[in-house]
Parts: sequence; structure tokens; C-alpha cells
Amino acid sequence: MLSIIYPYRNRDVERLRRSFESLQRQTNRNFQVFFVDYGSRIELAGQVEDLCKNYSFNYRYCYTEKQPWNKSKAINNVVQDLESEFCFVADVDMIFHPEFIEEAGHLQKKDHTVYFQVGFLGSNESFDNKEFRHFKNYRKSTPEATGLTMFPVSILKELHGFDEFYHFWGSEDSDMHVRIRNAGYKVDFYDHKVLMLHQWHSSYRSKVSDKLTPEFQLKDIVRLNNQHYNHARESQVKKVNLENWGNCLKKGEFQTLENADFSLLSNRKEVVDHLLYCILPQINNEIVKYRISDSQPKSLKITAKQIVGKNISKHYSLKQVNDLILLHLITFYRNKPYSYKVGEDLRYIEFSIDFRKNKC
Repeated sequence: MLSIIYPYRNRDVERLRRSFESLQRQTNRNFQVFFVDYGSRIELAGQVEDLCKNYSFNYRYCYTEKQPWNKSKAINNVVQDLESEFCFVADVDMIFHPEFIEEAGHLQKKDHTVYFQVGFLGSNESFDNKEFRHFKNYRKSTPEATGLTMFPVSILKELHGFDEFYHFWGSEDSDMHVRIRNAGYKVDFYDHKVLMLHQWHSSYRSKVSDKLTPEFQLKDIVRLNNQHYNHARESQVKKVNLENWGNCLKKGEFQTLENADFSLLSNRKEVVDHLLYCILPQINNEIVKYRISDSQPKSLKITAKQIVGKNISKHYSLKQVNDLILLHLITFYRNKPYSYKVGEDLRYIEFSIDFRKNKC
């Protein structure tokens, strides 16, 4: 039995349907599907759950809408519970060859991890009444593309799954491959036949902005993820996530964070620094919630004070506050229940953390 894991968040339903339908056409039915929704908008999540029911897939929802995307934790949440010998980490963009399951079964070895070549379709590709064999125009992936992989479940559990330090996007798949090799196991690239096609979508990096937005954004996170991957490779890292791996925010924990009262703070530099470096590290066994508002004086007032020689308080921009807090959350508090949001009017940032003994 091959367990297929779909990590997912806020992607269009039709894309999912095409991928699911390709699994329905498999010549070998010896597989099960686990679909983990890592915090999609509630209205969209309902549509996706209904779709999964049509295919008898195992659906689970993580209440992480107010946390940045963490593919590693989404995957690990399923891996923790798996009883099958092998699993395949899928992508909602994949359209599978009818013989994918059959061929994957032939490649299964207890000490071998296998990842697959993919055909990237263009933006103008039509899907109307099209079978897999009808797709001809696509670009083949190289061994550097490590995302579509079949793992022995025992190896994933031995190494505590995907490294949950990685947030947003980038490097978690390559990191997993490196650590498997570091542990003495083999990782093979299958390119004998294209068994998957990737539905086109715009690059996530094209949406990155240097300005504050309501969407989760963290400056230079791709570079940080890449540095963490380089460390794993150069330092021969094997096991990660030393505690609480694979645990996602539950509904009750989310509601507790939502209902907590907040303390209002300014974005003055000394106030934010004191919160991050003095207050938070000392909190124990309580829930805290803060709202940081933009209190920076208008430029005319600043100019007037400069003219008369008065000292001026230094302020972080809310974009700087955003980056500082998000980096602290994903680095130091990712194993605790937490939530984060930017106000729709872009005038404040709000976050909460549950420091009580029961961790996420």
C-alpha cells in the first residue's frame, strides 16, 4: 500500500480535481490518499473537503490560517500516523500517468528513497477531455527538482520527518534528501519515463513585496532557508525536530488564541526590542497577545523637532516589525500555539502565543 500525501493551502479547486481524477485512472489501485489542508480560508476549505469526500480521501484541516505556510509540518502531521511502508509526497499541481502507482510499486525498497522527473506544462495548456498521453509539449525537470518523492516511512520517522524550521517556501525537500543520505540511505532519481505533469502556475516569488501586505511575507526568507539547507549538508545533519514534530494547531487552541485580550504597544524601536528580547523569553505558563500600532510622528513634526535640536524617538516601520516578529515566531516559538496577522488597514500587527505547558 502506497500512502499519497497532499499538503495544501488556498489553491483553486479545479486544479485539485484534475489531479484527483488522474489518480482515479490508475491501473493499480493499491494506494490511499491523505489530504492535509494547512490553514486554507474556511470557505475554500469546505469546498475542498467536499471534493475529497467524492474520492474517499482522508481529509484533515489544520487551524493555521494565521500562521505562515509550513510544508514540512503539514507533511509530518500525516507521517506521524502512517502505518504503510511507503509514502509519496504529492503536489496539488500533479497530473499522474495511469501507471504511476504500478511503476512506483516496482521501485519500492526499504533503504531507497526515489524521486521522479516531472514534465512542466505551459501556461496556455488546455485540459479539455485530454488523456495523459495527449500531452506532448512540456519541459522536463532535472535532478535538482526534489519535490516529488517516494519515501520508506520508517526512514522518515527515524529522522523525525521534514525539518520544520523551513517556512514559506524553499529547500525543505532538498534538505530531506540530504539528511537521508547523511544517515547512510540511498536517494535515486527516476527519469526513465515521465510519470507526472505539473500544471502551470505563476511563481510564488513574483508576489514577494518589500512593503507590508496582509499576506504573510518575510524578507530574505528564501536566503535563510537556503543557508539552513547548506548547514544540513555541510554539517552532516541527520535528525531534526527534537520535540513536538508533526503537531498542528487544533481548533480549540486556535479559538483560545483568538479570544485572548491584547496589550497595545507602539512601534517605537525600544518598545519592540524590549518585547522581543526581554519580555517574551521570560514568559512561562500563560497566554499573551499584543497589538503593535503605528505611532510614528508625521514627517512635519519630525522636521520641526530636528530644527530645534530635540531628540527624536526611533521607530520601526510596520514592515520591519512584521519581519522581526515573524522571524522570532518561526525560529523560537513554532512549537507553541501561536497566531499572527496584519490588520487589513495595514496600521497594526497582532500576534499571540500560548506559553502554557501543553505545547502545540
